[in-house]
Amino acid sequence: MTGNWNDRRFTRRAALKAGAGAGAVLAAGGMGILRSGGSARAAGNGYTGVKGEINLIATDGWISLPDPKNPTKYFPDGYAPNNRTTYLFGFRDVSSMVQAARTATGNPQLIATDVAAIRAQKGKIQASAPLIYVDENDDVTISLSNLGFQQRPDLTDGHTIHWHGFRNALSLFDGIPEMSISVPIGRTFPYFYKPHNPGTYIYHCHFEDVEHVQMGMTGVVFVRPAQNKAPIAGHPGPYAYNDGDGSTAYDREYALLITEWYLQSHWEDAHIQQPDWSEFKADAWFFNGRSYPDTLQPSSGYDANGNPIGFADPRLAYQPISALIKGNAGERVLVRVVNIGYQQHSITLPGLPMKVVGRDATLMRGRDGTDTSYLAETLDIGPGEATDVIITMPEPSGSPYDAYPLFDRNYADGYLTTSGAHAGLRTELRAYPAGTLPAQTTPNA
Repeated sequence: MTGNWNDRRFTRRAALKAGAGAGAVLAAGGMGILRSGGSARAAGNGYTGVKGEINLIATDGWISLPDPKNPTKYFPDGYAPNNRTTYLFGFRDVSSMVQAARTATGNPQLIATDVAAIRAQKGKIQASAPLIYVDENDDVTISLSNLGFQQRPDLTDGHTIHWHGFRNALSLFDGIPEMSISVPIGRTFPYFYKPHNPGTYIYHCHFEDVEHVQMGMTGVVFVRPAQNKAPIAGHPGPYAYNDGDGSTAYDREYALLITEWYLQSHWEDAHIQQPDWSEFKADAWFFNGRSYPDTLQPSSGYDANGNPIGFADPRLAYQPISALIKGNAGERVLVRVVNIGYQQHSITLPGLPMKVVGRDATLMRGRDGTDTSYLAETLDIGPGEATDVIITMPEPSGSPYDAYPLFDRNYADGYLTTSGAHAGLRTELRAYPAGTLPAQTTPNA
């Protein structure tokens, strides 16, 4: 079957054979012809922004939530290693490690599970999943390798990648197990995409999706518009959409992934128990896999061997994506707010208007081209929805910056920590004097 990919012949018979069962899995090496360019990328920074091939692993691991003032049987988990509190499943980006191994061995067909250093990442997963960003009309391959679970070797779950809301015409790559392919332990499958619609989407595992989404197999993926390659005169990009007039141009870019967890279910998965999902009751809330005040810590990453580096707090070694929003006075900041939880949220930024320019990967324009963007102080965002807003940074009145709270109006969502803080959906937007911050090199940096 791999040969059908190499010589670009993909017949109806091959498609039926591929979808026949989870065992029919292709090696990533067979997708070399789909790479449209080199894998130039920032090494190991917790983000994936690459033209060509992206390599993700699926496994389990442990992360840290702020210590609760009132511990329970389920939280913190007594099985958790030092500096950790909670069990999860998830994805991690190992593209740099794959490319390094291919270069070192001279084998361009090498896949993640061929590399001992990558297999050693079993049991070391991050929350939330890496930010993935690609360009409109680029050929993109995401090779998913299933390493299995360290804490629960008895579980033989497959995994998939599903782009929620993505206009995908070929069900084979849509990640729905009944129509696509579930990747079994020890195998790799390449998902191919050629995105034509810019905007913000969600990706998640769709295998036993209630459990796998709740356990942390979720991330943000966004498509940058073709207009970036042909900027609008007088309105230099980049842009959120192909707006035709530069109205969605921005200077800095951030993604905020909203999730909420039922901590008892995470404890039960770690302790070989079966969660009863009919009893679901959220008791922890996150922006990008962090609860306040951890949301304010800077982003971090991984070295060439997959080891965490650059973190300010060792508790957050596997929670690399910051939720802190920063910008210089006068800059336009694009914030992609995504909800992959099960609850409705009202995200509020008191004192600063947010211009809503996109909803669910769609530019705010009517059929006749009428501008339907609007200013808001609060975003009502339901499960599975994404909203793109642009905030113009104000001139700070103090030094070194002015801080504006960004939070869920339902402030009861959360718990009291040992430090007296309220853990939950809260972060900050910090406005600095013009020229203070250097240019942004990656989202959320």
